[in-house]
Amino acid sequence: MHQYLFFVDGFPIRAYGLILSLSIILATGVGYFLAKADGRGYEKHIVDLGLYTGIAGLLGARLWDVFFFDWDYYQNHLSELMNVWQGGMAIQGGVLLGVLVGVWYTRKQGLDTVHLMDVLAPAIILGQALGRSANLMNGDAFGAPTGSSFGLLYPETTLAYHTYGAQPLWPAEVWECQLDVAIFAILLLFRAFPHARGQAFALYVLLYSAARFGLEFFRGDYTEKVLGLFTSGQTTSLIAFSIALVFFLALPYFRENKKDSRPKDRKQTHKTS
Repeated sequence: MHQYLFFVDGFPIRAYGLILSLSIILATGVGYFLAKADGRGYEKHIVDLGLYTGIAGLLGARLWDVFFFDWDYYQNHLSELMNVWQGGMAIQGGVLLGVLVGVWYTRKQGLDTVHLMDVLAPAIILGQALGRSANLMNGDAFGAPTGSSFGLLYPETTLAYHTYGAQPLWPAEVWECQLDVAIFAILLLFRAFPHARGQAFALYVLLYSAARFGLEFFRGDYTEKVLGLFTSGQTTSLIAFSIALVFFLALPYFRENKKDSRPKDRKQTHKTS
């Protein structure tokens, strides 16, 4: 793994920033393909939507990490607030702010927000998978020591090395990348079957939250427990999983009720006196 790809007049070109930028571009490209295949003409909005939500996602991920995980440090180092290459991007904050900005944009443009969220769910998780590759190259979002010869060894310049030294660590970010790709495939398969409006996005949140909850047992960067039970990542994942599960199970019910409420005989609804 290489944190620095090359230097331009002493300015470092970091693998982290390059891969993160590519993840946004490629996820936007996949989103464009999915929107065009959907046939509603929404693809003309995808580039702008990807730009706005991508920037919002980066900002949300950074601020979530700073204020919820590392405020004890950054309250005394405000000048380093946006030094993302030091490590510290929380995907929960990125998804939350990205979705909020996406909702704002779609509402402003008069688009079907929930339908577009369903369409773009696979693109979002693909972007997350590629983003974890950036974490690997940067040596953050790392695992805990394995206690054996198995594991990743990080260079001395990384946060992982500064935290645990030359110990093999669980490949938590690698496993998350792989699980995200699997979720991407599951979401594409799910689109091939009948489902209720909003259910695909709920499935995305549900699957990612479950994966993240399990992987947190192997993480070594954030080990403090909330109320002595779970890490902050597990706590937010558990909340998101519970909400998504309720929506995933309830949405088909509301869909059926909506169908049943429609008049069965249209002629009878338009009788003249």
